[in-house]
Amino acid sequence: MIDKHDGALIMGILNATPDSFSDGGQYNNLGSAVNHGKQMIDEGADIIDIGGESTRPGAKRIGVEEQIERVVYIIQAISETKPRHVAISIDTTLSSVAEAALDAGASMVNDVSGGNDDPEIMALCADKQCPYIIVHRLGTPETMQDNPQYADVVAEIESFLKRRVEDCIKAGIDKRNIVIDPGIGFGKTRQHNLLLLKNLDVFVATGNTVLLGTSRKRFMGAICAVNAPPELIGATTATTALGVQAGAKIFRVHDVKPNRQAADVAWAILRG
Repeated sequence: MIDKHDGALIMGILNATPDSFSDGGQYNNLGSAVNHGKQMIDEGADIIDIGGESTRPGAKRIGVEEQIERVVYIIQAISETKPRHVAISIDTTLSSVAEAALDAGASMVNDVSGGNDDPEIMALCADKQCPYIIVHRLGTPETMQDNPQYADVVAEIESFLKRRVEDCIKAGIDKRNIVIDPGIGFGKTRQHNLLLLKNLDVFVATGNTVLLGTSRKRFMGAICAVNAPPELIGATTATTALGVQAGAKIFRVHDVKPNRQAADVAWAILRG
């Protein structure tokens, strides 16, 4: 169970895609993907999150078979050599892709649609008794950044996540296996993202494990006057440290080593 781990968990991102916003095409073959997974484990990743479909703003949907083809062999290869304490997560919104990944060696499901794309994914996670990450996303990747609007972004997303947690429990998922993610950058303006980060404690107060995913995201680039996502490592580590202080548990990042350091120092300060 995720909630039993003492300290922050670092989830390293491994995009087996040609079009992800920051690292598309770098790890979309077996050799480079496996090597990158091993590097992230060596740098302190607790979880490797593998995805075969880009979820960046404007991204097009990828078919089930192609997603499975992109991720399954990578999952199998990494699962054969990884340390026992390291978990593999499948980043997908579709139950058929998730099932293939879990059968190949993954042990978690990260669903950026929060169950909207395929309601069967919750039943699958209940059957497999595996952790399920509910992400809030407004609309679809094609449309989510087209003038997103909320009356109260924090309250609306908190309400959505609470309802989804209830749906998960009804589907048979152990509450300790449910993770919530407010979905920074998924259908939010810069101001929305900042309000969510300022109010992370609201989501922690639900009693659910909270995941934070800000890595290299555009809203920080606007603040720092930086256009290239890989130049936002320092910005990302700032949100990781603040997230630990707020009580978030899992941090999904591209750059494992600096975020591992930020999380560990913030956790040590928190513990005193």
